[in-house]
Amino acid sequence: MPKSPIDVHRLASKVGPWLSPGAPESDVVVSCRVRLARNVANQPFVPRLEPSRAAEVSDQIRRQLVDLHIDGDTTWVPMEEAMPVLRLVLRERHLISRDLAPGDDARVVAPGRGVAFGSSESLAVMVHEEDHLRIQSLAPGFQLDRAWKSAVELDHALESRLPMSHSLELGYLTACPTNVGTGLRASVMMHLPALSLVRPELEKVFAAAQRTGLAVRGQYGEGSRAVGDYYQISNQITLGRSEEQLVLDLKALVPRIIEFERKVRAVLYKEQKAALKDRVSRSLGLLRTARAMPTESALAHVSNLRLGVHLGLLPDIPLETLNQLVVQVQRGHLQALNQKAPQEELIDASERDRLRAGLLRKRLAGKA
Repeated sequence: MPKSPIDVHRLASKVGPWLSPGAPESDVVVSCRVRLARNVANQPFVPRLEPSRAAEVSDQIRRQLVDLHIDGDTTWVPMEEAMPVLRLVLRERHLISRDLAPGDDARVVAPGRGVAFGSSESLAVMVHEEDHLRIQSLAPGFQLDRAWKSAVELDHALESRLPMSHSLELGYLTACPTNVGTGLRASVMMHLPALSLVRPELEKVFAAAQRTGLAVRGQYGEGSRAVGDYYQISNQITLGRSEEQLVLDLKALVPRIIEFERKVRAVLYKEQKAALKDRVSRSLGLLRTARAMPTESALAHVSNLRLGVHLGLLPDIPLETLNQLVVQVQRGHLQALNQKAPQEELIDASERDRLRAGLLRKRLAGKA
């Protein structure tokens, strides 16, 4: 029976410092992420790995990650031992993907899958997702260079211990052709509430990203929808360009989006201040009094509060609280926060909605 190899209640009670609200441009940019796809040389790609060999390769990688003490002492979580609620919590914290392990127990997790991360959760390595390794670095605000530097340092440390599958002609070899080359995916998580209120202006952002070879996705990347006005901007290609060029493309576009979002916020504040204040006040009132609250509604209202704080309409609500709530109102965190001893079964939607409303009332009581 799956169990929890770590204290999931304690994990869910805090969020990583990469969500720090005091980082550069954090009124618009929540965080930056750099991910590197790598495979161990002379081993079949993950889809072709036999179970016994998958376990051997995973153990070899795990030993190196533990020995490297990534970001402090390495925490290793094997997916086979992770209860459904822990899988959800890890996914909601951007430490694993849906592909590494499902959020429920609908199907068995393939052998050898796991994740390693450090104390601040700024560095993480997924093992046996689509590739043998997915190295990930997170940084708060618009600090793409910081995220890139940390990812590259860990990549070099691992390559000094494990030979990686590489071609002089093509670069790093990966299971999916779209990742061949640098194996790099750089992304910036942006909060765009003003542009979301003026849809034609948001469409301009999408068009500008596509023209420069970038993609706009939801909060959890490919296949996810934008909820709570959060959008992820990332590169689409990895072959034929250097890591530096891919990062520079993103660094060139993001400041323009930041400026655009701020400009639209200023116009809305000047021309529709009363309507904005009413919108923010209604959201705060609902969050303080609701007895049940679905996830998407909660995130939409928290987004309004975040906009209100940055416009000076809610000066007494800490941004840190709102950043935490964006993570903790999600279903895995809700269950983990309300169960000191995690249960095997996931709680149903109606119970989650009730718990979510209770958390929001408690965290926002007496604020503003």
